[in-house]
Amino acid sequence: MIQDGDVTLADSNAILTYLALRYDDAGQWLPRDPVKAALVQRWLSVAAGPLAFGPGNARIAVLFKRPRDERAFELSANLLKVMDGVLARQRFLVPGDVPTLADIALYTYTAHAPEGGVSLQTYAQVCRWLAEIEALPGFVGMVRSPVPEAA
Repeated sequence: MIQDGDVTLADSNAILTYLALRYDDAGQWLPRDPVKAALVQRWLSVAAGPLAFGPGNARIAVLFKRPRDERAFELSANLLKVMDGVLARQRFLVPGDVPTLADIALYTYTAHAPEGGVSLQTYAQVCRWLAEIEALPGFVGMVRSPVPEAA
């Protein structure tokens, strides 16, 4: 949840969109170009779907000692394969030389996937992208949890 003046918002994607439209006059984070804006929206949908239900659920199962969810691992593998393919052709998730909300929205659950037993080792472009996001000025990551031995 975020409180910004008189505005209170929940939902990470809604918060990201609000912050970009409210404070990013240059339009880097949410491009004004219709195609790039649509691509950002596509990735925001991925963040709320396959990312949350794949790597996100796998991590939750491990951290809260719940039964292993095989569907989470299938979703994770499919998503990481798609992301790796996209990132093999371009620097960030949306074409261009600057990150967008798409990169922010997908970063954390992807970076923390190994905490759920989802290995990133075979996804070289995803690993490159994670390192590039982590090298951005002002980057502050989420505290890491222990990684299971299998990851």
